[in-house]
Amino acid sequence: MAQMRGPGSYGIGASSPFGGPASDDSTESSPLDAIRKQTSKIEDVLDSFSEPVKPYLPAIGRFLIVVTFIEDALRIMTQWNDQLLYLHDYRHIPNGITHLFLLVNVIAMASCSTLVIIRKYSEYAVGGLIGVVITQALGYGLIFDLNFFLRNLSVMGGLLMVLSDSWVRKTKAFAGLPTLEEKDRKMYFQLAGRVLLIFLFIGFVFSGEWTIWRIIVSLVGLVACVMVVVGFKTKFSSTLLVVILSIFNLLVNNFWTLHEHHPHKDFAKYDFFQILSIVGGLLLLTNTGPGQFSIDEKKKVY
Repeated sequence: MAQMRGPGSYGIGASSPFGGPASDDSTESSPLDAIRKQTSKIEDVLDSFSEPVKPYLPAIGRFLIVVTFIEDALRIMTQWNDQLLYLHDYRHIPNGITHLFLLVNVIAMASCSTLVIIRKYSEYAVGGLIGVVITQALGYGLIFDLNFFLRNLSVMGGLLMVLSDSWVRKTKAFAGLPTLEEKDRKMYFQLAGRVLLIFLFIGFVFSGEWTIWRIIVSLVGLVACVMVVVGFKTKFSSTLLVVILSIFNLLVNNFWTLHEHHPHKDFAKYDFFQILSIVGGLLLLTNTGPGQFSIDEKKKVY
């Protein structure tokens, strides 16, 4: 890993090369420092309100991340014949393989989701669920559906947050790769998880009709997404995205208000639980922090 440079390397807090006093940062505060100061006050308020549930945030986050897989497994079992009909008649998958496809998906989603919730064998569980996402995209012919693609990238981001959260700092060797400490692997996966989590919001921005409220929410959300990706005031920005996505989910994907045979009921339910999974990933990010590859962590070094 590259060495971290101390304050002196950047001229921060160092003596003037001409013998004068060091520059006063308080008189020349950057815009980032001003934003940091304001958002820190908001984070303090959020900390005070979230104190009672903070010990339970990791468990809540992990459950929400896999809730879409649990719902999907239940939906397949309750709509078994419809699923078989679709795969055979529209996807032209031979009988027998359709049964095996659905059975493997149900078993994988149920077992891997349980392992994620109880924090056992997280590497295998996350790998299994990512495999489910890929096989379903291929099986149902959704691999080229942009909205589906972006949403599932975000779901994968949440799963990577589960993986980074589960690793402890110890040394392990990967076959064919250099030995990496667990903290380094956690750092890389936290970065990948942060980047992938925001793809759902990108899909939201570029779909649907434009209204003044949609423009405002999109602009605020995009700013929060950028803050999450670079790891700047991550607790504030991820909490903001949780609020925006939760309100959007309740107002737009309210499948419980639709008639049982409404053609969009299943789509609304699917979208509702997928957004819940991404909210779970953001909650884990709020709890664990952005990792070393972030402005927040670099600021501590400087």
